[in-house]
Amino acid sequence: MALMFQATSRLKKAVQLINSLDTTKFPLLLSRIVQKLHLRDERAFSEEEEEKLQLAFALESDDLHVVLETCAFILEQAAYHNAKSQILKQQLQNIELAEEKIQALVELWSANGKSVVEKLKQRSLAPKQLQAVNWRLNLQMAQKNTAKMKLPNALFELNLASGSQVILTHLRKLLVTTH
Repeated sequence: MALMFQATSRLKKAVQLINSLDTTKFPLLLSRIVQKLHLRDERAFSEEEEEKLQLAFALESDDLHVVLETCAFILEQAAYHNAKSQILKQQLQNIELAEEKIQALVELWSANGKSVVEKLKQRSLAPKQLQAVNWRLNLQMAQKNTAKMKLPNALFELNLASGSQVILTHLRKLLVTTH
């Protein structure tokens, strides 16, 4: 299996922060992250909850964000690779995550991996989705001074799902007529 995690300086810092967390509270943190992982625009914790987490884990705000983002990244990578528990454990050992943290992540992944993958499959990558297409075709067959004219005029209406924005596209194409 390909490497799920590249040992960058940012990841190494995040691993150090995660390793310093209280082992008894870490699984609770992970379970909340995995519940909200599939939601694109929703954070796992509110600002008030993040302040409480800072106190509980004795972390600065920036360090807490690094921990939360890294935990989400680990779970997203596991989902992307559809990793088995043993493979995930091996990959986490490669980045030198503490054994207790690895155990918590592997147990969480074993219990929730399939549902996480299914929920992430449902999430769209595009900010706007095509909801409906309406079209109309008009064909002008003649004009005052032209008897054998074929001038098509197509109107496409693309309705996007995010909001009430409608994109109208007018397409005109002249067909070559034979005399």
